[in-house]
Amino acid sequence: MAKLILGIAGEMGSGKEAVSTYLCEKYGASSRNFSQILKDILERLYLPIMRENFAPLSLALRKTFGEDILAKVMFHDAVDDENDVIVVQGIRRRQDMVFLRELPNFKFIYVDADIETRFERVKNRKEKENDALITFEQFKASHEYETEKTILGLKDDADYMIQNNGTYEELYSQIDKIISNHI
Repeated sequence: MAKLILGIAGEMGSGKEAVSTYLCEKYGASSRNFSQILKDILERLYLPIMRENFAPLSLALRKTFGEDILAKVMFHDAVDDENDVIVVQGIRRRQDMVFLRELPNFKFIYVDADIETRFERVKNRKEKENDALITFEQFKASHEYETEKTILGLKDDADYMIQNNGTYEELYSQIDKIISNHI
């Protein structure tokens, strides 16, 4: 099987991590995440792992090193990865897609879910330090970050759309159908 590289995008709490985890567990995929680069830098700087820190750091890196700096890291990580299936998670901008589309056998999946479902997931998973305390109004306001606003525009670029308002079984079935097209 040729290397299959699956780019995943979706708004906060849509289920990108659930898709990635399933691909890793069932298909032996390796997982790469745009936000891991930012998290590594924040940890090294001893700054809190909070949404409010991710957005300005991302903007500063792109302003200083070019709009596609994070996509270049993901591109090289995917090329160097020896796994047959690679997940590149957390794509947020069209510029990232342009660069990643140069990878052979790259397919782009957009994960979608309604805002109420996404809010509950974010609040319950507590991925960022202040997630458990977030109100619905704050959650909606966080969609105004530049790094969040650009995600919705990626829907039109998707090779595959996953609707993730239901059960894990429904989600997994959609993923299996995508993989069956490439095995």
